[in-house]
Amino acid sequence: MAALCGCASVVRGTTEKVVISSNPPDATIRTSLGHSCPQSPCTIEVSRKTELTAFAEKPGYKAGQLFIGTKMGGNGAAGLAGNILLGGVIGIGVDAMSGATLDHYPNPALITLVPVDAADQSTSVNKPMPPKAPPKTGQPVG
Repeated sequence: MAALCGCASVVRGTTEKVVISSNPPDATIRTSLGHSCPQSPCTIEVSRKTELTAFAEKPGYKAGQLFIGTKMGGNGAAGLAGNILLGGVIGIGVDAMSGATLDHYPNPALITLVPVDAADQSTSVNKPMPPKAPPKTGQPVG
């Protein structure tokens, strides 16, 4: 039965707690997924495979935002290796589909806000854009 179940899914679960803080503290936090907290620090539970953007606002400060992505974590790789050692091809698929091998980063996340009259900007990190595909060459198919 263990070979039919994803090792990372069982050991790590399919959700993760993400901690979002602000500097200065006590900013209002909301996320692109609809979570909100009246003041930081804020802890939310998110599917391991879901990326999000966190937003922080505080009166007297410029609003800030931070993209929180996912990547394979060390413990996720260990769960994946467990699937390989146990011959669990199905388990590898389960872990890949559930996102159990992934961790959120940065976690904890910190959004730094600056006063509205400062020349600097608050934290503003957006989702990285994927690289553009090279132009296709050759004859059109058809």
